[in-house]
Amino acid sequence: MGNRYANSQIVLHWLTLLMVILTYAAMLLKNSVPDDMAPLIKNLHFNFGVAVFLLMLVRLGLRRRHGTPATTPPLEEWQDVGAKVFHWLLYVIFLTLPVLGMLTLAYGGKTWVLLGWQVPQWITPDPVMRRLIKTTHETLANVGYFIIGAHTLAALYHHYLRKDDTLRRMMPGK
Repeated sequence: MGNRYANSQIVLHWLTLLMVILTYAAMLLKNSVPDDMAPLIKNLHFNFGVAVFLLMLVRLGLRRRHGTPATTPPLEEWQDVGAKVFHWLLYVIFLTLPVLGMLTLAYGGKTWVLLGWQVPQWITPDPVMRRLIKTTHETLANVGYFIIGAHTLAALYHHYLRKDDTLRRMMPGK
């Protein structure tokens, strides 16, 4: 396996980050654009979210196929456990958020376009269920900020303070 992630894992890691940034940015911008642009921005949010979901599924498959390279020097046990927990939290959050988003739209009776295809109404609208799912979606998205921040700070801690290869294993290049 070597001391680095597979190139496919590296590319998908950074592509997923880009899609997560675009997903969050679209939702944050939706109230800052002219009213006639709001549906486009919301639809971009939905499509970026679906892209995150698909990328995360592919990443899980690649993780199973290629595994995770060992950190040099090895981590203390508590750091290794913490890294595993936070990585799985990232996977769970970014697999769950798009599903909750789609359910919010469905229970709200909203239509949306996925890559040019009009998604049909597939659930009977239910305003109470929509509100519950939307609140869960928004809360989990807010938790996502903290998980991403912790993940980033941990990578920087390992690179600059611990001086191990945690960050270099995921960097593009040699």
